[in-house]
Amino acid sequence: MKSIRKYFTALLVLMSVYIYGADIPRPEYPRPQFERKHWICLNGEWTYQFDFGCSGLEQGLQHSKGFDGKIVVPFCPESPLSGIGHKDFINALWYHRTISIPQSWDGSHIILHFGGVDYKSQIFIDGKHVFTHYGGAASFDVDITKYVKIGNSYNLVVYVEDDVRSQLQPGGKQSRRLNSYECFYTRVTGIWSTVWLEPDGSKTLTVTIRDGSKTVWRGETKASDNATLTAKISKVKTWSPEHPFLYDVEYIVKDNRGQVIDHVSSYVGMRKSELRGRTFYLNNEPYYQRLVLDQGYYPDGQWTAPTDEQLKRDIVLAKEAGFNGARLHQKVFEQRYFYWADKLGYLTWGESPSWELDWTDQIAARNMIAEWEECVERDYNEPCLVAWSPLNETWCPDRDAQRARLTNDLYFITHRLDRTRPVVSASGGYHAGFTDIYAEHTYVQDPVELYEQLREKEDGSVYVHHPRESAPYQGEAYMIDEFGGIRWVKKMQAEEVAPEGQFWGYGKDPESLEEFYRRLEDQVNVVLSIDHICGFCYTQIVDVELEKNGIYTYDRERKFDMERIKCIFTKSRQQAKKEVEQMLNDRR
Repeated sequence: MKSIRKYFTALLVLMSVYIYGADIPRPEYPRPQFERKHWICLNGEWTYQFDFGCSGLEQGLQHSKGFDGKIVVPFCPESPLSGIGHKDFINALWYHRTISIPQSWDGSHIILHFGGVDYKSQIFIDGKHVFTHYGGAASFDVDITKYVKIGNSYNLVVYVEDDVRSQLQPGGKQSRRLNSYECFYTRVTGIWSTVWLEPDGSKTLTVTIRDGSKTVWRGETKASDNATLTAKISKVKTWSPEHPFLYDVEYIVKDNRGQVIDHVSSYVGMRKSELRGRTFYLNNEPYYQRLVLDQGYYPDGQWTAPTDEQLKRDIVLAKEAGFNGARLHQKVFEQRYFYWADKLGYLTWGESPSWELDWTDQIAARNMIAEWEECVERDYNEPCLVAWSPLNETWCPDRDAQRARLTNDLYFITHRLDRTRPVVSASGGYHAGFTDIYAEHTYVQDPVELYEQLREKEDGSVYVHHPRESAPYQGEAYMIDEFGGIRWVKKMQAEEVAPEGQFWGYGKDPESLEEFYRRLEDQVNVVLSIDHICGFCYTQIVDVELEKNGIYTYDRERKFDMERIKCIFTKSRQQAKKEVEQMLNDRR
């Protein structure tokens, strides 16, 4: 059986290479808002070695010129696409590959980029320590210019430590048990996003903004880390899910002789997201957010999509189901995902993988804040991103006010980094402090009970799940950003059959497909009909491992009549009110 599994895993890797149409996986440029023409993708086959005793530094593995094992980057070792599929805990591991610096990059800074490495990573070049980074969700880069020479080759070694069970590092939905269970999934260790090299020049900067072939603005300044240009564009075209217009932007850096030494392609979208009272506005118009929970997991890649096309397809599937955006849940998504959301017109909320963290521990809080700052700075410019949500369901009593302190620190730090978007301090759970949107979760399945729970009371109070553990509601914008979660397993698929209780979902399973549609529509009607609710997020877009409450299966196949599903999620609020009134009358 072991030999069969190894053969199957190898076959998956070979199939993935064939699908990509290239010698390396995920060959597309990983950062579309700052794309250089000259770069080297370092994805593909690396060598590796597990280090379960965390003794590799003492063994001198940083000086390695290659390990015995082979792994396909950027897929984590737990995933089939890595060629390994190791599901047990991995305390530490080592990576190695050689890198070469082209002659044409002479005179430039050489930058080594990592899209994501979970959790603590140390970078070595020919045995010399170059950089240490903490944070599994945040991208980072390293200027390696002083460690390399043009035209030479070097041994790049990456050492990774990961301990999700410590509760001192953000882990999201990674299981702290041996296996997946309920809504906790396969772990992600080490490199899980693209690694690449590129040159970076710096002298005179020229910025050009275009609408198609028409130049609408151009400016020039001396290139530096603090260079600032202010663009003025008349008759601005705005970005929205209905009209996702993007301006093309070009950055050119020239040396003192006027020669181009750096060229970057980018884009921008002009849009404004804000709250006015309890209403969300997009481009100065009231806008109802119809979001879906997206956890960004894949059966063959865990946190890493097997292809760029799959990232795009996930958004297309959600739009076909009637959603205008997603709450990106317990994971910081790839920049290529945001690119497709920008191009296709799809709202997103940015969220940290804050679960598996002890929110009352000061070391854990420090790790959380540092990583979150990097994530906000990386994705600040994405047009599709309209809200930040650093924490999710902080289920723990406070201790010495540390949970409240962390919540408020994250709220104010996020606003200092970005004054243009609302901040949802904690989505659901125990609300500890300041927030712009008071977001609650409910999985009440009966629609009448749901209505009674969510309707605004005569004294103006609203549903708060844990009032004794939460800061009081004070008239903020109010959203139900988790509800539904109705479990439905495609019974016709033999591999979906499992012992009672193994699959995860909310409420009693519907006895028929028609009962599923009726329950779903009644719940959505209730949320739409209540005036003080300014938007919703339905759980969820796809099944994930044992959690079977998706609109689609884990492999992105249809479970339902999608025309009917779309009609439910796109229904007008006026129509929903009429149907809720009729439902309440029928129940009386």
